[in-house]
Amino acid sequence: MIVSQRNSMRLAAVATLGALLVGTAGTAMAAAPTAPAATPTAATPTAAATISAKPSVTTVQAWQLFRVTGTTTGLTAGSTVTLQQKQHGAWVTLPASVHTAHNGSYSLGVKLGIKGQNELRIVSGSVASPVFAVTVR
Repeated sequence: MIVSQRNSMRLAAVATLGALLVGTAGTAMAAAPTAPAATPTAATPTAAATISAKPSVTTVQAWQLFRVTGTTTGLTAGSTVTLQQKQHGAWVTLPASVHTAHNGSYSLGVKLGIKGQNELRIVSGSVASPVFAVTVR
């Protein structure tokens, strides 16, 4: 008897929630405009996204800390920017990333160990900065 009452109460609760959800969906559908909106939505970017990057030095010793700073436009605040290095003709993502500030700026600490001229860039999603070089001695 107790089990039957529990099942009945669960069924009633599920039915009530289902009716509320159907009522909400029906209201939302009735309120939706019939013509497509002519203005861009918030998800549509208004300008092309860009990233700038500038190293604090152009020559460093192996594993010496230096900074790459820059700004982003067209990306949301808090976006992750990551350092990539060209190795054997392919871009390799390095374990160096940081979130952008509210104004789109960032400052990333970097240590490189591959000696010679290193081609680097900063990326966020499909947006990349211009390539810059740092020589490691």
